[in-house]
Amino acid sequence: MSELNPLNDLEAPVVFEEAIAANGMKIAFATLNVPKALNALNLEMIRLLAPQLKAWEQQEDIALVVLKGSGEKAFCAGGDVVSLYKAMASGDEAGYIETFFSEEYALDYHIHCYEKPILLWGNGIIMGGGLGLMAGASHRVVTETSRIAMPEITIGLYPDVGGSYFLNKMPAGAGLFLGLTGASINAGDAKFVGLADYFVDSQRFNELVSTLLETNFGKTVALNHEKLSSVLQKLDNASAAAPKSAVKSLAVELEKLQSLNSIDAQVEFISSLDSTENKWLSKAQASLKHGSPLSAVVISEQIKRTKGLSLKACFLQELSMSVTCGKFGEFQEGVRALLIDKDNSPNWRFKNINDVDLSVVEQFFQDRWADGNHPLASL
Repeated sequence: MSELNPLNDLEAPVVFEEAIAANGMKIAFATLNVPKALNALNLEMIRLLAPQLKAWEQQEDIALVVLKGSGEKAFCAGGDVVSLYKAMASGDEAGYIETFFSEEYALDYHIHCYEKPILLWGNGIIMGGGLGLMAGASHRVVTETSRIAMPEITIGLYPDVGGSYFLNKMPAGAGLFLGLTGASINAGDAKFVGLADYFVDSQRFNELVSTLLETNFGKTVALNHEKLSSVLQKLDNASAAAPKSAVKSLAVELEKLQSLNSIDAQVEFISSLDSTENKWLSKAQASLKHGSPLSAVVISEQIKRTKGLSLKACFLQELSMSVTCGKFGEFQEGVRALLIDKDNSPNWRFKNINDVDLSVVEQFFQDRWADGNHPLASL
């Protein structure tokens, strides 16, 4: 195996390395390196990743980029919501939240549009902000340890980081179900709903790297996409079967969810699904029940209103929504209950979905930058 050449401090929160492949082309590696925090994505990490990805995209001898997480537990367990909480608690919510989400969404968007192949090694926990990094990668690999979720309803938020776009691309009803319940899905589920492309046994990572370094990558982007796909498909074929998908077995039922226009009907439908012998479904129903009622209504409207929008339009909409979340207080209370005081007893603004003031919901969908100065206008 060719030796990895570090480009920055190996103790940095994101480590960058390059290795020379068989014919002199290079493979770039970006490793999220905060394993004690399950590689939760903070602003410093975003500001390291964004310029390096741009540099590699322009560097002619880079064939592809591998994006992975340090440690075995997680690729990335989400965004650094604790820092967002501190900003909200100090009264500086508008400035910091706008900055954080603007830069995070710009990074996510760039990954979606990246010309060169990005191989995302989706091992372990992948939630929230981690899924934002994963969703746009050209070659998304999951393993038997992958656990993926958008559990924002539990903290008074909504599935952002492009969720408006990729949840709407899933089989009918599946995106709405996953958004409303925050259900955790496995590798089989991820492939079924279109969040992953390949399944590879986690123990085969070193074999994957060795194979990549033995591959004669070329000078054309299209050829390198094909060569990477070929390598991953062979490893997929050689790996064990992916875990059975729980979402797939519900697919017929979830199609019905798609036709229900009111949040009351949607919640009632999910609650009515028989979970007597299905612990996964029972847990999903409990998350919906105990999550923020306001978030539930916002998520239902989000999925409905963003259907068919372009990726850029979705990110522009989400930034308005996220800044509003920072100002309204529900997000702050959700993080407090789950991660700060850890009492798991959030005092939600509205006690159930029938109490939710629709005029409040409408605030989340207003354009905060109607004057044309949207922070993401240049995407």
